[in-house]
Amino acid sequence: MSRVKRNYITYTCMVILFAIIMALFVHYAPSVSTVPSASSTRVAEQADGSGLFYEVLTGNLRHPLSLLLLQMIAILLCVRLFSWIFRYLGQPGVIGEIVAGIVLGPSLLGHLFPETFAFLFSPESLVPLHVISQIGLVLFMFVIGMELDPGVVRRKASETLLISHASIIVPFLLGMGLAFGVYPEFGAGHTQVIPFALFVAISVSITAFPVLARIIQERNLGKSPMGMLTLASAANNDVTAWCLLAGVIAVARAGAVTGALYTLALTAVYLWVMFWVVKPLMCKLGERYNHQETVSKPLVGAMFLVLIVSSYLTEILGIHALFGAFLAGVVMPPNLSFRRVLTEKLEDVALVLFLPLFFVFTGLRTEIGTLNTPHLWGVCLLFIVISVAGKMIGATGAARWAGESWRDSLSIGILMNTRGLMELIVLNIGYDMGIIPAPLFVIFVIMALVTTFMATPLLILLERWSGYKKSFSERVEAKHTQIRILVSFANPQSAPLFLKLIQLLYGKHLSTVHITALHYTIGTDTNLLNTQSYANESFAPLQREAARLNLAVETRYRVTDRYTEDLCALAESERFDLVLTGAGPGFLGNYIDTPRPSGGFDPERRLANLLNRSGRWLPPVLPLDKVRVLFQSMQIPFGVFIHRNLPAKPRVAILLRNDRDLELLHLAEPMPAEIHRAFYWVDAQIPHAEMPQVTLAPSIAQVMSDCELVLVSYAAWQYIVRNQRPALRMLPSCVILKPTK
Repeated sequence: MSRVKRNYITYTCMVILFAIIMALFVHYAPSVSTVPSASSTRVAEQADGSGLFYEVLTGNLRHPLSLLLLQMIAILLCVRLFSWIFRYLGQPGVIGEIVAGIVLGPSLLGHLFPETFAFLFSPESLVPLHVISQIGLVLFMFVIGMELDPGVVRRKASETLLISHASIIVPFLLGMGLAFGVYPEFGAGHTQVIPFALFVAISVSITAFPVLARIIQERNLGKSPMGMLTLASAANNDVTAWCLLAGVIAVARAGAVTGALYTLALTAVYLWVMFWVVKPLMCKLGERYNHQETVSKPLVGAMFLVLIVSSYLTEILGIHALFGAFLAGVVMPPNLSFRRVLTEKLEDVALVLFLPLFFVFTGLRTEIGTLNTPHLWGVCLLFIVISVAGKMIGATGAARWAGESWRDSLSIGILMNTRGLMELIVLNIGYDMGIIPAPLFVIFVIMALVTTFMATPLLILLERWSGYKKSFSERVEAKHTQIRILVSFANPQSAPLFLKLIQLLYGKHLSTVHITALHYTIGTDTNLLNTQSYANESFAPLQREAARLNLAVETRYRVTDRYTEDLCALAESERFDLVLTGAGPGFLGNYIDTPRPSGGFDPERRLANLLNRSGRWLPPVLPLDKVRVLFQSMQIPFGVFIHRNLPAKPRVAILLRNDRDLELLHLAEPMPAEIHRAFYWVDAQIPHAEMPQVTLAPSIAQVMSDCELVLVSYAAWQYIVRNQRPALRMLPSCVILKPTK
């Protein structure tokens, strides 16, 4: 008997023996008579089981842990849905998360389904939700502190200081003036005028660095001078605003400026310890573990200990735990790879799990119905105007004074107006302290949404208004001596193959070729610390091959959620002469392995045409190959490279089908003279054009077996797929080319 069978038999006998012993124990166990209680009587009356099950189930549903888990399920589902919707509309996902919080709050769910709202978010159940959301904010602020790059701030120190502090001072002063005006209506009876005015001022002057950075990342402005200056200014703005907020909280809790001096003095001691004791210690600790492949658990534990102690100290000092979490992130070891590993451990948990709880908790406090008069909506509009005007005047004016162009200055002003999450954090602190009343809280939430939502549309309008995109004639005039090729690759290891292909195709004219290599990271949630590292890693094989071939290559790294739309827009705006990309692993397999109907109907082509007509409104989850979408959408010459062991001097076959494909003959002209080339029509119905060098292909399979590289027009490719699919099994390295529409 095998060991496996013996183990199963032994296990079965063991279970049977256990069942017999338990049955005997239940049968012969002595009974103890007791006086029946009310509960036991009720249980006996419900001995049929249904009533008891219902009672137990109801009790379990109302258990604090069950209710908290149910709240988290509802929150995460709603947040993911609205985040996807707003990302699809070209907005930062954080706007959708804030809107999800309002939807689950009394403004919508509580208004339409009051019983469901009362059960799901009963007042007593909000205490654990609030605590967990605060823990999430502590982790998030720690990540934000680590994402700040002091080097970026130092490299543009003079412009950064001027822009960031002007974007705080101007709206701060305007906010204080507005606060004194609305204090009798909103602040009197809640708090003193000075704490009220300071909180209003800091609320209109703060900038959401994470949201701003995401917008810059999504619009691929991170490496532009304007983008780098804006990031540096926003980082400086964040540090300054949080220091101001710490002072404002100290004043608010002390009741007066003089009473806050002790808190501010202790805060100064805390800052000295963090920067002159803890930070050098963290740097030495980081250097010690710098050469290890992974970050060890003891080191991560030490980082968490610094985070918790720092947050605890700032909380008992009276300047809030979030300030301590932010400073703990700032003093972490400066090694970017170290910060990246630590950030990856925390960011997903903080952003995906905990922050949505904070957004919904904020939404539960946001009752839009509180603004029930035209006067209150007028005050809301006034706050929005003052907030936007203060940031625009301060940031735009300072950037222009620093020597930036009007377009870049206005872009900086628009981006610095994003408030998003940071605004909500400040508002919740003020609301918890009783400084900001409910109507003003709602006004500020609306202001945060409006100022964040308007950033992307205003940037698009500014680009169009300023003529940022040059016309085709201007680009042709500037680049008339160059052949401009855009190469988009996914796998960094495949990037050098494109250079070998270009060297083969343009051998005689290689000196006139300008190559732009483009690599996308799909997903705009990419951490800011990772993007530069990803870019360096992605282009390293390409740059080594370019150096070996003595080719000058321009590299671009971009982050997107809409690869096909972004690639088409870039190619069209800069009018490249040719766009090359690779095919995914399933592209050729789908053609070879999947039977397709013969004749004129092609469902995949119909779907691609539908996608091209409907544009962005068709759900992106449609299971359609991106390459096929690009073939239908690209308005300039486009090619897909399929690599299969391409030799240095291959025999080349060019397959055409109609007169339009003759444009592809020019692609073969610059090839080196020693390269053997043959031109074929793939269809028996030869087009009208008389080209003696183009002959009818005797057999597609024979042509493919006789060469090492096939240049095939898209029309010829479609013909082969429909009529001679088995020949694709012999396909060598191939470039599928589609001329200009």
